[in-house]
Amino acid sequence: MKVVAINGSPHADGNTAAALGIMAEELAAEGIETEILQVGGQMIRGCVDCGHCSSSEANACVFKDDVVNEFTAKMRSADGIILGAPTYFAGIPGETKAFLDRAFYSSRRSERFKHKVGTALTVARRAGGNDALHQLMDFLDLSETVTPPAQYWTVVYGREKKEVLKDEEGIQTLRKNARAMAWLIKMIDATKGKIPTPGEGRTEKKLRTNFIR
Repeated sequence: MKVVAINGSPHADGNTAAALGIMAEELAAEGIETEILQVGGQMIRGCVDCGHCSSSEANACVFKDDVVNEFTAKMRSADGIILGAPTYFAGIPGETKAFLDRAFYSSRRSERFKHKVGTALTVARRAGGNDALHQLMDFLDLSETVTPPAQYWTVVYGREKKEVLKDEEGIQTLRKNARAMAWLIKMIDATKGKIPTPGEGRTEKKLRTNFIR
């Protein structure tokens, strides 16, 4: 069993990486491997809504000059996904947003992330962390992932390198969230073929209703 974690910070060894490392340690203790992918700081263009991914082989994005297709394939093959990012102006960094737009849009059409276990964390100096967290969670929620519980919002605080490790309540929240994530991954694996997934055997075409006709 494997989890793929996205580091949306341009600092590969900063506070977001430290927070993801805490979760990875907890998952490792539960026998689950974690691969952390460095998205922050990459040159990633945004989605242009061309529709190429809806019909291309493996639902690949039309742009092949960055890490999006490679990293998206790893996310699709994983049992769980963690999205991590710092807080910039009460939101996530631009390249992280561009990556997630393309990864989730190309995967959502074929339900590639449906019923995977997904969670997110953000790092903030003082405020705005919840806004950034909700932004990340929207990607997971709209892809029908299963979200593990946490004792509080998964936001940790710090500015200087590794300062988040001093946020005792925040780190405890991440540890508990990671343990719940491991539990859900194991539960889903143990019930495959025994308990039908939601909607299994009851095909229902997805409806799309625009507000303006």
